[in-house]
Amino acid sequence: MDEYTSAERRNDPILSGPHWPVFWHYALPSVAGLLALTTANIVDGIFIGNFAGADALAALNLLIPYFAGLFGLALALAIGGTVRAGKSLGEGNAEAASATFSKCLIATFGLALGAALLCLYFHEPLYRLLGADPVLFPLMSEYFLVMLWVLVVQLVVMVLYYFVRVDGMPRLATLALVAGAGANILLDALLVGYLDQGLRGAALATGIAQALQLAVLLAYFANRQRRLRFSWRQRDWGEVIKAGTNGVSEWINEASVGLVMLLINWLLMTSQGVTGVAAFSVVNYLIFLSLMVFYGIADAMHVLLSHNLGAGNARRIRTFMGCAVRVILGLGVVLVVAAWWQGDVLVRLFLEDADLATARLADQFLAILWPLFLINGINVLLSVYLTAMHRPLPSALVALSRSLVLPALLLVVIANAFPQWPLLVALPLAEWLTFILALGLFLRFRPLRVISQEAAAV
Repeated sequence: MDEYTSAERRNDPILSGPHWPVFWHYALPSVAGLLALTTANIVDGIFIGNFAGADALAALNLLIPYFAGLFGLALALAIGGTVRAGKSLGEGNAEAASATFSKCLIATFGLALGAALLCLYFHEPLYRLLGADPVLFPLMSEYFLVMLWVLVVQLVVMVLYYFVRVDGMPRLATLALVAGAGANILLDALLVGYLDQGLRGAALATGIAQALQLAVLLAYFANRQRRLRFSWRQRDWGEVIKAGTNGVSEWINEASVGLVMLLINWLLMTSQGVTGVAAFSVVNYLIFLSLMVFYGIADAMHVLLSHNLGAGNARRIRTFMGCAVRVILGLGVVLVVAAWWQGDVLVRLFLEDADLATARLADQFLAILWPLFLINGINVLLSVYLTAMHRPLPSALVALSRSLVLPALLLVVIANAFPQWPLLVALPLAEWLTFILALGLFLRFRPLRVISQEAAAV
C-alpha cells in the first residue's frame, strides 16, 4: 500500500485546507445536485396533480414503499462503499478503493435487474401488499411497468454518482444531477402537460433524464486524474457485504420510510380514503424537499469525515461537524418559517382547483408536521457521522429509531389508544425522541475516542 507522504497530506484540501471553503466546496455541489433532483421530483408531483388528478398522486404515493426499499439497498452499497473507498484513498490505497467501486457497481446492476424481472410478473400482488384499492391498479401499472426498467439505470447512476464524488470530482457529479433534473422538468412539461401522457409520461421523462445523467457521469472514465478503476474481474465478494453493512443505516432510512409510508397509507385509506392518501402525498413532497437539502450536506460529510478518519485527524472531524450543524439548524428555521407563512400556497401548487377537500386536508397535515423540520436534519447528520466513523450499528440504531421503530410505534398507539389525536403527530414526536438518542451516541463515539480505538486496534 502506498502511504501518503507529509507533502501529499498538506496538498490534500480535505486533510489540511481551510475548513469553511473545503466544506462549501463539497456541500454546495451536493446540495445543488440533490435540490435539482428534488425539484424534478416535485415538478413531477405538480404536473401529475394538476394534469392527471389527485387519484394519480395517490397511486404514485402508494408505490413509494417499494421504491424506498429498493433505493435503500442501492444506497447502502453507495454510502457504505464510498465510506470504505474514502478511507482507502485517505490511506493512499487506490487499488483497494477501486475494488470496492467495481463490486458495488456490479452488485447494484444485478440487484436492479433482478427486481425488475421479478416485479414484471408479480406487480398486481405487490399492489395488494401496498394496500392499494383495486380501482387504482391501472394508474399504478401505467407508471410502474415503465419505472421497472428505468430503475436499472437510475440505481446504477446513483451509485456511480457517489463514487465520482468521493474521488474528488463533486462538480461533475453535480452537473450530471442538474442536467438530468432539468431534462426531467422539460420532459414532464412536454409529456405530461402538453401531450397529456399522464403517469406513463412522467415515468418516460424520468427514464430519459436518467440516461442523460449516465451519459454525463461516463465522462469520469475519460479523466486521467481519476483514482478509481473499474474492472469486471473481482474477488472477495464479501467486500460487498461489508460495504452494505457499513451503509446499513442508509438502507434502514430508506426502507423504513417505505414501511412507515405503507403504514400511513393503510391507516389513511381506512380512515379518510383516497383523499387522505392524496393529501399526505402533497405534504410528503415538502418533507422530501427538506430531507434532500439535509442529505446533500450529509453526503458531503461522508467524504470529509471518512478521509480525515483515515488520516487520524480528530480535530478536523470536529470542525467539519460544527460547520454542518450550524448550516442545518439555519436551514431548519427557514423551512419552518416557510411552512408557517406560505404553507397553503405550497400545497395548492400540487392540486387542481377542483380538489378543495384534498387541499384543506393537506393544510391540516402541514400544521401538524412542521416541528420535524427543526430536528430531522440534525438526526440525519448524526447518523451519517456514525457511518463515516465506521460505527454501523449505532448509526443503524439512530436510523431505525427515526424512520421506523418510533414512527410506527407512535402511529399504532395513537390510532388505537388516542384516536382523538391527529395521527401524523407521531412523525415530529419520533424525530425529537430520536434526537436524544443520537446526541448520546455522538458523545459516546466522539472523534478522538474513535480514532484512539482505531489506532489501538492496529
